[in-house]
Amino acid sequence: MTTASLIDRQYCPSLTRYERWPTRAVRVGGIGIGGDHPIRVQSMTTTDTMDTAATVAQSIRMIEAGCELVRITAPSRDEAENLAEIKKRIRAAGFDTPLVADIHFTPNAAETAARIVEKVRINPGNYADKKKFDVREYTDAQYDAELERIRKRFLPLVHICKENGTAMRIGTNHGSLSDRILNRYGDTPLGMVESAFEFLRICRDEGYHDIVLSMKASNPQVMVQAYRLLVHRMMEQGWDYPLHLGVTEAGDGEDGRVKSAVGIGALLEDGLGDTIRVSLTEDPEAEIPVAKALADRYSVRRGHDPIPEVHRLPIDPFGHTRRTAREVLNLGARHVPVVVADLSTKARITPATLFPWGYHYSVPLDKWHLTDQACDYLFLGDHHLDFELPGTLSVVQEHGTWLKDRNKPRHYPLVSAADLLANVPVHRDLNFVYATLKDLTAELIAALDEDDSCVLLLDTLNGHGLAEQRAAFFRLLEAKCSVPVVIGRDYVNLDPEHLMLHASTDLGALLLDGLGDGVMICPENSGGDDVVCRTAFGILQATRTRISKTEYISCPSCGRTLFDLQETTARIRARTSHLKGVKIGIMGCIVNGPGEMADADFGYVGTGPGVVTLYREKDVVKRNVPSADAVDELIALIKQHGMWVEPA
Repeated sequence: MTTASLIDRQYCPSLTRYERWPTRAVRVGGIGIGGDHPIRVQSMTTTDTMDTAATVAQSIRMIEAGCELVRITAPSRDEAENLAEIKKRIRAAGFDTPLVADIHFTPNAAETAARIVEKVRINPGNYADKKKFDVREYTDAQYDAELERIRKRFLPLVHICKENGTAMRIGTNHGSLSDRILNRYGDTPLGMVESAFEFLRICRDEGYHDIVLSMKASNPQVMVQAYRLLVHRMMEQGWDYPLHLGVTEAGDGEDGRVKSAVGIGALLEDGLGDTIRVSLTEDPEAEIPVAKALADRYSVRRGHDPIPEVHRLPIDPFGHTRRTAREVLNLGARHVPVVVADLSTKARITPATLFPWGYHYSVPLDKWHLTDQACDYLFLGDHHLDFELPGTLSVVQEHGTWLKDRNKPRHYPLVSAADLLANVPVHRDLNFVYATLKDLTAELIAALDEDDSCVLLLDTLNGHGLAEQRAAFFRLLEAKCSVPVVIGRDYVNLDPEHLMLHASTDLGALLLDGLGDGVMICPENSGGDDVVCRTAFGILQATRTRISKTEYISCPSCGRTLFDLQETTARIRARTSHLKGVKIGIMGCIVNGPGEMADADFGYVGTGPGVVTLYREKDVVKRNVPSADAVDELIALIKQHGMWVEPA
């Protein structure tokens, strides 16, 4: 990793002090986005927009759940015109929540909607542009001609929005970058930013600034890098447009929540984001509590203990490179990050205690069975074990307790920074050293660097813990200290969902930047061991640092969806959830289908009533497969490409 001045890589107000990036305030109906306004939460209807009663009813359920902007798809002029009746009925029911029209391929629908609703969202990748994965070289003259063509198609909408006081979101999706952008910039965060800027420049030329920007991707790493680069480029130009945050096609259940928190949370931690949408393959009102839980955390973030300023940035915030760490047994180097289970607060530890952590002991067979989400280390605190461990598992104990067990295999001590410097007796092969940022003196860093048996267990007690732990990593990088680091975080009195969201934000953001060789979530009255284990492995999966299960890139559904996404996702998951490392995209329509298929191994995309198109990555394999046969055909496709294994 190279070190650069902050100005060369700046993407947020401060890396050590929580402060929201000051954006301009954009008025959307009766609410403001950006400026001094709170972080707004929003969602999108999943009903057919032409079914007025169903769309109104669902919109009201969303609003009553706390949704502050209701987005409704308008794939054609008919749906756009029907927004007037939908709006009329919602207002008659006593709700003044702003409505947003979601537009993709149809400029005339956008122009109609902009006269009715308070905001329109356009996707620059397919609004007056095309995506056929056409590989060609554009000369500067050809590229400029395309931009002029887009300007002519886009200007009427800009004028209508300006005249009617309608706000606009220019929402780039990683999965729907146009051929022109892909050919010039590649499938990159830079391409995403430039795609939005082409349309933004047209708006600015017309003196229209009621604009919100977004950079969505199903891969949180790409999403975070794109938003950071967007802000960096805006800072260079003196622009300050508000940000709409979201991980698109995040999926359902815990996976969708973890993936969303990793991406959205990483940006919120740095003060970026003015409105958020959590895209779950669930009913839209279920998205609102998740979005609120992510946003509410920052209403009390100011006033945290000070963290020493960072003057140079030793990582690239717009790319991913894993920090180089030396190898200590199965930590660091090229090893995947480890998971450490905290069992220190248990009254007693038996073989059954390990069941939620992926180790299942069979008494009749006297044998351990391991799952794909089996932890690597047990932190026992002051406990001793009175049974034999499976051979893949190791134990960490407080130093005084370890001294009594030091001759047992795979038992290692946790020592304090002071004890390490005092040269207390330690293990020959592996020693965990507990420290926070304030403990990382030059003397301790030198000791960690010189002793090849040391692994740092990095903790934080700061209210802005991510920033403090990141600053600790930066200190190690500046000192060229290659000690492996396990990231530890404590959580007290949280329900399981809040534990999952907070841990995914705190640990995931560091892992996205290539920082960390392991994770240790320490809950106190915060969720059961099974939730903590799934969260730890889910964070590693979402950051793509350790794959332990099938990954589903599943869109949240909307009025364009051509089948029941929740039911279909459940059917596909039931048949394929054992395929560790396989990525399956499940898309309700073609809007982002082809592009997101490029990030998935296989794709299942609704392309007409009752029919599905199957993809291998971005390539169509079978068109118009009847829905009743589509899951079987998907499995046949997986088998054909040698990625199928029979379930155990």
